[in-house]
Amino acid sequence: MYDLKFNSDGLIPVVTTDAVTNEVLMQAYMNEEAFEKTLETGEAYYYSRSRKKLWHKGEESGHYQKVKAVFADCDGDSLLLKVEQIGGVACHTGKRSCFHNEIEISPDKPGNAEVLRVIADTVRDRAEHPQEGSYTNYLLAKGIEKISKKVGEECTETVIAAMKKDKTELTAEIADLLYHLFVLMYAEGVDYSDVFKVLESRHNCGADTPAREAKPKKK
Repeated sequence: MYDLKFNSDGLIPVVTTDAVTNEVLMQAYMNEEAFEKTLETGEAYYYSRSRKKLWHKGEESGHYQKVKAVFADCDGDSLLLKVEQIGGVACHTGKRSCFHNEIEISPDKPGNAEVLRVIADTVRDRAEHPQEGSYTNYLLAKGIEKISKKVGEECTETVIAAMKKDKTELTAEIADLLYHLFVLMYAEGVDYSDVFKVLESRHNCGADTPAREAKPKKK
């Protein structure tokens, strides 16, 4: 099926990532039954080599994985799952990702898009579990007018930093602007993944498609 190459044990390795941020959540194996059950149900099934049985991810923890896309590599001997991780936890240790044991840190390690999910999760958590002294809770309590005003202020400060040709200040102001935009999105019920969809539709994103400029259509 699908010209997949299972190994001599009847297994194929699977890398599972967050469908929105592409964070690597875990690596496991599937046999043909697990693969077929995953496609049939839309939830991730794996084969547990230690227990020698089919494994419905989340069957004990409740941390199910809703499968959004399945890809095979160029040789058909490994799979990539893009999922929505229910409960935000993929690892049995309680960590979001199984890959949390960092062995070496490069001095020029870049930032990555994972922080966008962290910001969104933090804003939602503050809304659901208010904390005294929380700036996020302060903004949410003040409402959309205050939040919108702060977004406007951060926009202005970003422009000023750009005009000053101050890269450090500009970087910090853009970060402030992004944070306030995430608060605004939460307050108005907009998920950041929906913003990504709009960007993707404008820029024709795809695995084998080069980035291209696309201006919003004027109404």
